Amino acid sequence: MSVEAVGTTRRGRGARRAQRQSRDITMLPALRRRLPLTEPMDGEQVARIDAASMEILENVGVRFRDPIALEDWRRAGAKVVDERVYLDRHLVRELIATIPERFTYQARNPANALPFGGDHAIFVPMTGAPYLRDLEDVRRAPTLDDLANFHRLCHMLPALHSSAHHIVEPCDHPISQRHLRITYSSMKYSDKTFMGMTTSPRNAEDVMEMCALLFGAEFMESHPVVTGNCNGNSPLVWDETMLGALRAFCRRNQPVLCSPFVLGGANTPASTAATVAQLNAEALSALAYTQVVRRGCPAIYGHYLSTVSMKSGAPMAGTPEISLMNFMIGQMARFYGVPWRSSNTLGGAKTFDAQAGYESAMTLNAVLLAGCNYIWHSAGWNEAGMHCSTAKFIVDAEVCAMGYRMAEGIDWSDFDTALAAVADVGPGGHYLGHPHTLERFQQAFFMPEMFDNNSIEQWQAEGSVEITERALIRARSLLADYEEPSLDVAKDEALRDFIARREREIPAADALNQEY
Repeated sequence: MSVEAVGTTRRGRGARRAQRQSRDITMLPALRRRLPLTEPMDGEQVARIDAASMEILENVGVRFRDPIALEDWRRAGAKVVDERVYLDRHLVRELIATIPERFTYQARNPANALPFGGDHAIFVPMTGAPYLRDLEDVRRAPTLDDLANFHRLCHMLPALHSSAHHIVEPCDHPISQRHLRITYSSMKYSDKTFMGMTTSPRNAEDVMEMCALLFGAEFMESHPVVTGNCNGNSPLVWDETMLGALRAFCRRNQPVLCSPFVLGGANTPASTAATVAQLNAEALSALAYTQVVRRGCPAIYGHYLSTVSMKSGAPMAGTPEISLMNFMIGQMARFYGVPWRSSNTLGGAKTFDAQAGYESAMTLNAVLLAGCNYIWHSAGWNEAGMHCSTAKFIVDAEVCAMGYRMAEGIDWSDFDTALAAVADVGPGGHYLGHPHTLERFQQAFFMPEMFDNNSIEQWQAEGSVEITERALIRARSLLADYEEPSLDVAKDEALRDFIARREREIPAADALNQEY
């Protein structure tokens, strides 16, 4: 089915150009929060979590399954027994004190640079889905073209600050070479910041080389341009693959998310507070290691949070304990003076239904009120991350814009002129025609495009279109109007040449070879 066959009429090239020119796709600046933070722990409780985490690091230890990391820790003065590293709390504090609390992300379009950390936050779409629900809402395996479409949507949706990386897994390309095409797609179809693949140390090195071609190796030495993610194996294990990728990023002075992977009650204690104590120890051990690799390099306190259903063992999203953990982790990150990451708009539903909406809204409000800086998985996540829903991607981005507006806080700029309108209108009048309303109506209150607030009679007259189809119509329209941001021809050629060379060097059939 063509784009124009659903929800649109056929248009000429001139009409499409006029539509593109009227559509504002300017990225929102990094969110600067002005709302009070939700901090459920008092100072004594923060100190209690810190002390418990330090006890774990000193007496239980963390397993680093990587000979290079073990030798690095020995040189740094840590106690190493076999693969287990016992970290003195004073060493940990000394190391994490060198992590920058704030920095600025650079994008290939300088207008899309983003202040980060402190009270600044960015919204990043989901990644890693092995399936998608496509423009017809059909669940299927994704392709490189599907990934490119999501990167195009990232470019056009103002509330999304990043094109991430493998929003969906391009299953039509060899696994061993996939990271190259994913990185190129992130770079080419959007001029916002992006993420870099950390699926192996060598893949991470390839990403760093591609970033050097795009930005310049010398520029990267003093400017963060990309984000990596390193997942821990909870409880208390970091493996060779993630640690090697971490080193690749840190050596180039690029930030990584140090992310324990929490399945509350399965790989952590069945306790909210004790789970945070374990997670905190895991995150601190990796954050400290980034500074062993390179003092002063940017790093981000990360995590992935879910709780496990004791009925089925399945991970759950949007539960009260996840919100509480986000509040607590935000307090701990600020206690250590480091920026932090959380996950957003998560859902376990199989379709874009009420469950998906409720779960996502619970998480969005929690991460905003917790003061999160790197708000990942902000668009598309459903079915516990097994698929990216195109419809949900569109609506999530608008909901992020709504959350953005809320977290900016109260606008007092027109308070006096608005009060003057009260005297003008007086008892029993209305404000619809007042000059203040006419001047401010577009900015005064957020007006969602994806939510239908018309009468039921008007909704029925317009075809009774529900939100999934409205969002898909919107996605088709955006993609029809997309214009690729220009990429320097010489840089584009250099990137293509690098990909071609590496694909000749990497055996396409050797999909499971961890060297690549």
